[in-house]
Amino acid sequence: MMERSFLTIAAGENSDAIRALSAPARIEILKLLCAKGPMNINDIARTLSLPQSTVATGIQILEDARLVESQLAKARKGNQKICSAIYSEILISFEESAAQRANNIIEVEMPVGLYTSCEVHAPCGLCSTESVIGPLDVPDYFLDPQRMQAGLVWFGRGYVEYKFPNNAKVLNKDIRAIEFSLELSSEVPGTNPDWPSDITLWVNGMAIGTWTSPGDYGDKRGAFTPAWWKLEGSQYGAMKTWRISTRGTFIDGVAASNVTLGDLALGQHSSIRLRVGIAENAGHTGGVNIFGRGFGNHGRDIIMRLHV
Repeated sequence: MMERSFLTIAAGENSDAIRALSAPARIEILKLLCAKGPMNINDIARTLSLPQSTVATGIQILEDARLVESQLAKARKGNQKICSAIYSEILISFEESAAQRANNIIEVEMPVGLYTSCEVHAPCGLCSTESVIGPLDVPDYFLDPQRMQAGLVWFGRGYVEYKFPNNAKVLNKDIRAIEFSLELSSEVPGTNPDWPSDITLWVNGMAIGTWTSPGDYGDKRGAFTPAWWKLEGSQYGAMKTWRISTRGTFIDGVAASNVTLGDLALGQHSSIRLRVGIAENAGHTGGVNIFGRGFGNHGRDIIMRLHV
């Protein structure tokens, strides 16, 4: 049985997820993955007595709705797709409108190239929606002012650090939770779906949690990735959300560490520092791609949400 993790969907929002839950076959797929754990498409089809094509289509819809994640693994003949449910429980909430919730959320979107400090190692590079920025694999170029145009940042080891405004302090509001959402993948010259990398986030110098990216994806073009960017290059990643509250830190609803809001001393600082990178003691040092506006499947930069 999978570890318990939760997703709350506000009625009227996240229509992709609600639509994905509208078919009985897809509900059965989710129930099976929650009960049995990761399975390949053939085993799902055989267990549920469904056509393989029905399962493959259903998995794709569930992936697009971010209810299932998949990775390629070696099989007896070629590769097989191993599918996992992301959430064990999904709740559709009718409690309050988006407008009401917006009054309690302060959101800031930080361009991926607007980091204030860095220490990176090759392979590394920067890319705008129009061209590659500067020379590739030259870490010293990462501080060039042209970095502010970047929509894609990648490096093999090290980190980039961003300084977000602590607008809750400016407005004299208490922070109940803080979230960071960003689209990430591993980094390898070319692409490789089986290239794990331990990607860590730090807030105000404290490591809050590590997500292991399965690979670096180039099997299809990212929804926002410009047409001139070679298909053999990193195309898209996974949108991941770190949430820190009084209960600890969670990645997409799954417990990641015991770091709480109290550990971050947010009220003492006018800025909130977010570092993204590969820890020196990481078990999988497969690099990182950070996708921003104009790249990947989500077309957004790094989002910080303060729940006040």
